[in-house]
Amino acid sequence: MRSTPAGAGARIPRRAALLALAALTAAGCSTQSNDAPSSADKAADRQLLQIPAADRQAAPDLQGETLTGEQTALADYRGKIVVINVWGSWCAPCRAEAPHLQKVFEDTRDQGVAFLGINTRDATKTNALNFEKNFGITYPSLWDPAGRQLLKFKGTISPSAIPSTVVIDAKGRIAARALKALSETELRKMIDPLLTEG
Repeated sequence: MRSTPAGAGARIPRRAALLALAALTAAGCSTQSNDAPSSADKAADRQLLQIPAADRQAAPDLQGETLTGEQTALADYRGKIVVINVWGSWCAPCRAEAPHLQKVFEDTRDQGVAFLGINTRDATKTNALNFEKNFGITYPSLWDPAGRQLLKFKGTISPSAIPSTVVIDAKGRIAARALKALSETELRKMIDPLLTEG
């Protein structure tokens, strides 16, 4: 591990994390009205990205403590398709998509699909755990209040909004990304092509 001058190591990551979180706040956690113009609908479509196998980048080394205190890492799921969802209990679109995520998790876990949340910007675990209880979320989430896990995506296809969802293929590469709250149908469209890959 590279050494840094005393005091500098704490300031630089904190500043980077704060900038990343500010960008996430500006980009995410928004909803569209039903009478939004068609150009907004087209923009929403562009928030969903499927990446051809030849163009996929390796996912970052996510690892840390879950909301329930266990240690987990993305590497633990190698060989599975992994759905990574970035969320916060304070985020209304996150609440809207939570039941869809849990339903698809239940329907696909026997097909080699795993789910891993990244909880961010919650000041304490209590609100995040209450969120999971209220929506019946049974897959684990990394506890990432300062956004350090999200910074690991730098230089890759990044989950740059809250909520965001990234789907990792069985070889550990980023295969799809959404920068919006997802319906069950949209999430399945991100996962289904990967189920038929060799």
